[in-house]
Amino acid sequence: MEKATIITIGDELLIGQVVDTNSAYMAQVLNSWGISVQSILTVHDDAEQIQSALQEAMAETDLVLLTGGLGPTKDDITKATLCRFFDTYLVENQEVKENVLRLYKDRPEVLNRLTETQWQVPQNCTIIQNKAGSAPIMLFRKDGKIVVSMPGVPHEMEYAMSAILPVLQNYGVAGEIQHKTLIVHGLPESALAIRIEHWEDALPPHLHLAYLPKNGFIRLRLSGYAEDKAALEAEMQKQISALSELVNDCLIATEDQPLEVLVGRKLLERNATVSTAESCTGGKVAVLLNKHAGSSAFYMGSVVAYDNRVKAVVLGVCEADLDRYGAVSEPVVRQMAQGARRLLHTDYAVATSGVAGPGGGTEEKPVGTVWIAVASDKGTKTKCLHLGKQREQNTDRTAQEVLLMLLEELDNR
Repeated sequence: MEKATIITIGDELLIGQVVDTNSAYMAQVLNSWGISVQSILTVHDDAEQIQSALQEAMAETDLVLLTGGLGPTKDDITKATLCRFFDTYLVENQEVKENVLRLYKDRPEVLNRLTETQWQVPQNCTIIQNKAGSAPIMLFRKDGKIVVSMPGVPHEMEYAMSAILPVLQNYGVAGEIQHKTLIVHGLPESALAIRIEHWEDALPPHLHLAYLPKNGFIRLRLSGYAEDKAALEAEMQKQISALSELVNDCLIATEDQPLEVLVGRKLLERNATVSTAESCTGGKVAVLLNKHAGSSAFYMGSVVAYDNRVKAVVLGVCEADLDRYGAVSEPVVRQMAQGARRLLHTDYAVATSGVAGPGGGTEEKPVGTVWIAVASDKGTKTKCLHLGKQREQNTDRTAQEVLLMLLEELDNR
């Protein structure tokens, strides 16, 4: 099994101006190729820091991937730094030049003395053409180690990852990594760990379990590393089946898919439709249901009824119930779900109403009090959640809980 280090370059990453999504994407791709990422380093646009990171990475792993610092501006220093590190110099590369001229043949204003620096490349590197941008992909080999430098612009980086795969395969960089995931709900992480500790303690060294909690759910990811693909697959399936039996009462899914995907799949299987009526979540459930291609087959629409007048006038919630029980109550959320189902003519409807925070709570209904509901032709089910004090966490958790409630209702059918 090969091991890799990812190095991302850019001041903007270290001051929080730009979120580093490149590393996550690269790690996922490398994993699918059977390459294990040992570490991810982020450094300033500084030659000494880049060289120091390279030395550290090459001492620990055989494959190093760099992104960033390859543009046609004066603050992009990666290419010059790589020349110093690999004791080489820049030369003009005709293939890179032709690629850049082809990319910008309809935009002559882009071609200037700074753009022309893009076809100046280190003399001793292997060039992999970048069909998505002007910065070339450069591969270096030294002491049996491989270093690949690629652009930091996300869509160019994604192209570069696909372009370097055949080259890495030619160099014999491969292995076998497999992952299987269970999603569970309703148990604290510590209680879950106690329940499965005997099974986990008996795992062989080449299998590893990770606990990945988020929004009230826990993903149990079993990872396996081996040379024999078929043998590993059989062993992984045996272990994941044993684990499934141990957590059967709180098992939500046996694959690593978002809840909205699982819900959408069930709705499609039943040729059923859904709508939402949202107050405290402000449309988050709608965004999730509409997130993936094909959602128009089951998702009909939403009413974001934040104000009580919208709840009453649009969804038909009884004003007397709003006055008597308040918006955050079982009678109101029940009527919201029923109103959305009636208004949008769907088989199912979900509703949310709560005190998201950080203010607005009372002694009777503190911040984090949320009611959710699912309505169908079989009736309406409701549930009260008692969450924390962080607004975004509360709305995210509520959106996931109401989707889970819908999934359970679909499973019961």
